[in-house]
Amino acid sequence: MKKVALITGITGQDGSYLAEFLLEQGYRVIGMTRRSSTVNFERIAHIQDSIDLVSGDLLDQTSLMSILRDTQPAEVYNLAAQSFVQASFQQAVLTGETTALGVTRLLDAIRVSAPEARFYQASSSEMFGKVQEVPQRESTPFYPRSPYGVAKVYGHWLTINYRESYAMHTNSGILFNHESPRRGLEFVTRKISHHVAGIKLGLVKELRLGNLDAQRDWGYARDYVKAMWLMLQQDTPGDYVVASGSTHSVREFCELAFSSVGLNWQDYVVQDERFMRPAEVDLLVGDPSRAEHQLGWKREVDFESLVAMMVESDIDLLKSQRA
Repeated sequence: MKKVALITGITGQDGSYLAEFLLEQGYRVIGMTRRSSTVNFERIAHIQDSIDLVSGDLLDQTSLMSILRDTQPAEVYNLAAQSFVQASFQQAVLTGETTALGVTRLLDAIRVSAPEARFYQASSSEMFGKVQEVPQRESTPFYPRSPYGVAKVYGHWLTINYRESYAMHTNSGILFNHESPRRGLEFVTRKISHHVAGIKLGLVKELRLGNLDAQRDWGYARDYVKAMWLMLQQDTPGDYVVASGSTHSVREFCELAFSSVGLNWQDYVVQDERFMRPAEVDLLVGDPSRAEHQLGWKREVDFESLVAMMVESDIDLLKSQRA
């Protein structure tokens, strides 16, 4: 009998890669999607016939309890959230409802309807915000700098609380920035790769960005979803930083992206105040040693290869749209 895994946020970048990975491991994969006029199945279209989709919402606890009761998953991966940091300043209450209280509803639903299920919470490096030490590890104090970061801290601590209060197998993956060709166009990395492709093909003339000095620890999303799965295979639940251990600036991302197609980034990039955050996170770099030693996890795609992969993918995408 196949092991059952439930993924919230299955239509997102991480959800689609995780679904692929779990299918390869022989799981029955159930994906929760919200009823919406704008549901986008593009990222999972190639595996849609291999997974089961159910309708539910982190804002509606009854739907969560019903799904858990009917499917009885062995593993639950909570990847659903309002996940765009910039938007969290404009939609702070919605971000709190989904990214913070949504975790409460889901954990409580698991406690009542599927108490044996192992749970993964998608925590975030944005919880560190105004960093208190470099590099950041599991014990580093949090200092979030956005409503998104604050909401993620709530979800993180609640995951620990349910582990300690109800002896549930709840885990948090503190994932640092992880990108791919499936990243949403609103994220700075994909914005860069997509614009570079457009400029190379003569479709776009410039790229407008905010803070070029912000530094992030960037990895490849497909590598990072394996760490999620490894956490739920451990006898003892815990929290793990998942990162590359090196940091790069937005400027450096631009340099590599443009140079991969033989262009000079300074000829095309324009700084625009509109893309500056009210409170910026300046430097993020994670220490993944615990995940490497205890989970046996390691990343396989380096920063330079990731940038080149994203630009190449967007060139192919734009060419196919023109054909």
